[in-house]
Amino acid sequence: MVFSDLFFLFVFLPAVAICYLSATWVDKRLLATPLRKSFAARNSVLVVFSLIFYAWGEPVYVLLMLACVFLTYLSGRIIGAGTAHKKAGLVFGLVCNIGILSIFKYTSMLVETLNHLGLNVPDPKISLPIGISFYVFQSISYLVDIYRGDSPVQKNFLRLLLYISMFPQLIAGPIVRYGRVAEELSDRHVSSRDMAEGMQRFMLGLGKKVILANQFSELATQFMGGYDAVSSTTAGAWIGVIGFSLQIYFDFSGYSDMAIGIGRCLGFHFNENFNHPYICTSITDFWRRWHMSLCSFFRDYVYIPMGGNRRHQPLNIFVVWFLTGLWHGADWTFALWGIYFALVVLFEKYVYLKIQPHIWRPLQHIYALMIIIIGRVLFYFDDLTTVGSFYRTLFGGAIASDFVAESAILNNFWLWVVGILCCLPLFDWAKQLLDKVIKPQSTANDVVTTGAQLVFSIAVLILSVALLVGATNNAFIYTRF
Repeated sequence: MVFSDLFFLFVFLPAVAICYLSATWVDKRLLATPLRKSFAARNSVLVVFSLIFYAWGEPVYVLLMLACVFLTYLSGRIIGAGTAHKKAGLVFGLVCNIGILSIFKYTSMLVETLNHLGLNVPDPKISLPIGISFYVFQSISYLVDIYRGDSPVQKNFLRLLLYISMFPQLIAGPIVRYGRVAEELSDRHVSSRDMAEGMQRFMLGLGKKVILANQFSELATQFMGGYDAVSSTTAGAWIGVIGFSLQIYFDFSGYSDMAIGIGRCLGFHFNENFNHPYICTSITDFWRRWHMSLCSFFRDYVYIPMGGNRRHQPLNIFVVWFLTGLWHGADWTFALWGIYFALVVLFEKYVYLKIQPHIWRPLQHIYALMIIIIGRVLFYFDDLTTVGSFYRTLFGGAIASDFVAESAILNNFWLWVVGILCCLPLFDWAKQLLDKVIKPQSTANDVVTTGAQLVFSIAVLILSVALLVGATNNAFIYTRF
């Protein structure tokens, strides 16, 4: 099940809302005491619907996720038992989680590599469970944080299960740190403002996915999905890779917006995951804006423990980016993608960032976007031969253009315009302009802001639903990670 699905919008979400409101009444009227609030019924409802949500496509892998959560819970209790067992509990939990991730995600890659080296190793054909990279990383985050003493041990299994399996962010993030929601698992409040801002955020994400990402997906597929070195043109290659760059941004940031919005309506405050990454002026700046929850994870749990900026920094950067590449996909093209960005980050650290203040700002944007777009080729294809051939086409090793490429630009002119504009912080600019015209925090300002948000949300919902009727291309890219 995906967020941008009519069944999810008009059946699953209303069912969650009705059951959650009923559970709220049960908690407040039947289970709460004068000295203690209760969230047991509400948490139980969310767990049940989260398991249904995950099991919708792959029922058998619910057992794998439950096993992962149970092992994490057991490891956490060992860590909390005392100093004599803390390290053993941490090692046990990390080995279990990383082992599960490695078996289900990287076995086929290892087998394929060994076969290329001449060994005849049968492929066990292990399918990749949806969202395993996300919920395993949240389990690791929980264990490391309680080991360090940054967060308390969760002794209630249901709450830990809810933290790891919560359906808004289960299959594609953001990667939520346990400390961020630890208190909200047992005590949260949803105000009318939370509901309004949460629903608006959800509609924004829905629009990004359905109105923009799905349309750019068709362009990317047209010029990259059936790539043929003989018939492809340089213009078509650029249209495809730029379309894919816009698709993956609106797809993933749209999912994050919807996850954050649903979480807000339920009383949870998930961390931001994107901050207009395509307005960056360097790749260092880009990775502070793109998939921020993953970047902070590798920074806090890999880069800094390895020595960070204090010792052998180039090696630390290289290892982090190599692992980041493999996290995104069990293929050597992803590993090469990680190495590519490691080299760029090192170049910026020792050269580019020192001269950046002297470079005309538009050229800084062009430089960063070119590096990003070139890297998207490695992210799209899973075959190094195809990657090399596509790069030759991209940089002029083919016919410059043809009628198909020109039509893709002209027939989708307004899609390109809207897509580019939506990469900019338009809402921030609009709010700043409004605050100059109407006094901030005044009643008139609030009325205009609320009215504009309401009209925008309704318009996005209507257009998205219209596009979803009969839609066949609607999967989220990051669910495969």
